[in-house]
Amino acid sequence: MSKILFVMTGADHWTLADGSQHPTGFWAEEAVAPYEAFKAAGHEIVVATPGGVVPTVDKGSLAAEVNGGQENADRIAGVLASAAELQRPLRLEDVRLDDYAAVFYPGGHGPMEDLAVDADSGRLLTAALESGKPLGVVCHAPAALLAATGADGSNAFAGRRVAAFTNAEETQAGLADKAKWLLQDRLTEAGVLVDAAEPWAPHVIVDGNLVTGQNPASSAPLADELLKKLG
Repeated sequence: MSKILFVMTGADHWTLADGSQHPTGFWAEEAVAPYEAFKAAGHEIVVATPGGVVPTVDKGSLAAEVNGGQENADRIAGVLASAAELQRPLRLEDVRLDDYAAVFYPGGHGPMEDLAVDADSGRLLTAALESGKPLGVVCHAPAALLAATGADGSNAFAGRRVAAFTNAEETQAGLADKAKWLLQDRLTEAGVLVDAAEPWAPHVIVDGNLVTGQNPASSAPLADELLKKLG
C-alpha cells in the first residue's frame, strides 16, 4: 500500500511564559489512533522529527483518566512500546515529500516548542498543501502551520478552515495563563480560520486536502478522513 509520513515533535518540554519548562512531547492517543488505523489499512508508516530525535511521549497522555481507564492506557502504552518506527525516525530536514502518499502531524504541547518555528517543517507543510496529497494535523500540531510562511511573510494556510486546540480547552487544562501564547490566537493572527467547537468533543474539518482535528478525541475520526482520501 502507501507510505504515510508522521511528522512528530522532537521536544520533551514546552517553555512557559515565566521561562520554566513544562515536561511534554507528543500526545499518545493522537499518534496511536491514526497509527493503528493506517496500519490496519495496510499502509507503511515512516516517522520524521527535527534532527531525527526519538520522539518523547507526554507522560500525562498515558494516564488512565485521559484514556478511558487503565486497561486502555496500558494498551496505548503497549502500542507505543512496540512501534519500531518511533525508535528510528528520519531527520525531518532529509525528508522528500515525493516518497509519501500522505502526511500526518500528531499533537501534544511539543509542537508548540519546536515545529512552530521549524523552517523545514514549514516548507514541507507548504509543499504538502500545494501537492494535493492528504495532509492531517491534530490538536496542538497546527502550531506547525505557523512556520509555513512565504518570503513576504504571509502564511500558506491563511484563509484555510482548520480545527485546532482552542483557548477554552487550554484554559480548562490549566495552562492558558502560563503560556507564552495560545494556539487559537496565533493561528487567527496568521489569517488561518479556526473553527472552534465544544471543548473535548471530536471535531474534524476537511478543507480540500487539509484535514484537521481539534483535540485528542478528534484523532481517530481524522484518521478515517485521511483514509477516505487515500482511497
